[in-house]
Amino acid sequence: MLPLYVPLLTIAALAALGYLLAVRRAIAVSGGDSRKLAALPAQYGLNALLTIMIPALAVLIGGAMGGGGGFLSWVVIGVATLCFLGALLQITPGYRARSHAETWIKLILMAASAIAILTTVGIVFSMLFETRNFFSQYRWQDFFLSSEWSPNFRGNSALGILPLLWGTLYISFIALVFAVPVGMFAAIYLSEYASPRTRAIAKPAIEILAGIPTIVYGLFALITLGPFLRDYFAAPLGFGESASSVMTAGLVMGIMLIPFVSSLSDDIINAVPQAMRDGSLGLGATKSETIRQVVLPAALPGVVGAILLAASRAIGETMIVVLGAGAAARLSLNPFEAMTTVTVKIVSQLTGDTDFASPETLVAFALGLTLFVITLGLNVLALFIVRKYREQYE
Repeated sequence: MLPLYVPLLTIAALAALGYLLAVRRAIAVSGGDSRKLAALPAQYGLNALLTIMIPALAVLIGGAMGGGGGFLSWVVIGVATLCFLGALLQITPGYRARSHAETWIKLILMAASAIAILTTVGIVFSMLFETRNFFSQYRWQDFFLSSEWSPNFRGNSALGILPLLWGTLYISFIALVFAVPVGMFAAIYLSEYASPRTRAIAKPAIEILAGIPTIVYGLFALITLGPFLRDYFAAPLGFGESASSVMTAGLVMGIMLIPFVSSLSDDIINAVPQAMRDGSLGLGATKSETIRQVVLPAALPGVVGAILLAASRAIGETMIVVLGAGAAARLSLNPFEAMTTVTVKIVSQLTGDTDFASPETLVAFALGLTLFVITLGLNVLALFIVRKYREQYE
């Protein structure tokens, strides 16, 4: 059996050669006058390239997914060679190479969309099947209604999701309460009030926050912000002595989410037509009234999308929670107590030498499916809000 790179290199070489020969053949059959051709010579070359690559790659991918065989590489090389010959032989002055090339490009785009959709479906079904296995071993009432989380791989585990769900929503709520106003105010200032020079400096500076690894945020929470909140707020007010807390993780996560809200909202606000602003100002509205009553309603769908993205990012965060909030699963309103989230426990249950037939491991899939449902609910809620305000605006 030939190595995989051999058919890939063969396909690439035949495609490149096919492009060059197709261009030269198109010029040759037209007698040197490209006006006699139904398409440009380069489009004949592009069609030949796609005619060679796409069928050969489809056979290679399909054969590999089906288990392949010792002759798969030779079959792929044979298909590429036949397509190479066919692409050159079909070149005539009246051949509509541009239309055929567009058809190949359309197939590529359809395949890309199908891959994205099928990947999502595969993820959902994999979680569904494993979640079904989990609930065949553990009562769903105990999972959804129990307030105790104490897994034990030797048996008799308490796997209630409520304390994990509470910690996830509590930390995410604090993060969004901090990130959304700060991010929105920054976006409004940069898009409506800042000078071009200030905007050119401030926007990249804010976006630097998005490039910082989450482990760095976690270390900042553990070493700097956590002890600060403990020494100056939690301990003096009698809320606790722990540096790891919901407030620590929430504030650090909020700092991380600021560029998600501000950058997207800024781009969306800038996309609102200037004519709408000019019309509002011409009718006597002030700058702030124009922003509040004209710009923000027009940009609302995109702003809601930015906030939703930040919420999804907050719900799925792990490293900041591990270092900033601790690993204790509890139900409490005290923001200065250590808590944990669903994602942290998913990692802990799947880490190490685990048995994927035990409920202590399968619970990770039930937790993941729960997060998926929550995120889906956020999307539905955002869609409802957008439609409601869009109708009011129109």
